[in-house]
Amino acid sequence: MNEFIKKHMPDITHGVFLLVMLAMMCVFASAALARTAEEIDTHADMTLQRFYKEVNGGKEIAKEAKALLIMSDVTKAGFVLGGTYGQGALRVNGKTTGYYNLIAGSYGFTFGAEQMDIILAFMTQKALDDFIKIDGWEIGVTGNVAFIDVGGGKRVDTTSLKDPVVAFVFSPEGLMVDASLKGAKFTKLNK
Repeated sequence: MNEFIKKHMPDITHGVFLLVMLAMMCVFASAALARTAEEIDTHADMTLQRFYKEVNGGKEIAKEAKALLIMSDVTKAGFVLGGTYGQGALRVNGKTTGYYNLIAGSYGFTFGAEQMDIILAFMTQKALDDFIKIDGWEIGVTGNVAFIDVGGGKRVDTTSLKDPVVAFVFSPEGLMVDASLKGAKFTKLNK
């Protein structure tokens, strides 16, 4: 039996890896095809209400921001190689002006899956204009994002936000600090 395992271990490992990657691709593909514009808007509304509830000063941020990109139920999964996928709505003055997806890949110690909600607040018109005109806008490459962590009842003060784009990332447990979204690419969807 030991000889069989030694001889076939690379094949078994390769097969397990391919099965995990296939499962991840199926999860992401089904998520990509499943949501209509109405469903994305409904999820965005729920995420925005959660943002207002969990972030003291969230309504003021939404009012000051030129736009909000609301990404609901973003899925991050992997086994050594990982991927992140989600869909969301860009809202300007409270109205949806476009739909976007988020795609990111990672390599390293990754195991399991998690879901999160992400809100990007575009605090300047230039940051919003850059986001809209660049197809495939990428965190850390074509745009820098400051991750905001405010917990324990602390209030976010819009006068102290100096970054052109700020992000809030929520897990089911609450607000998260930097969710490793560097390299995440946002692309406009035709919905």
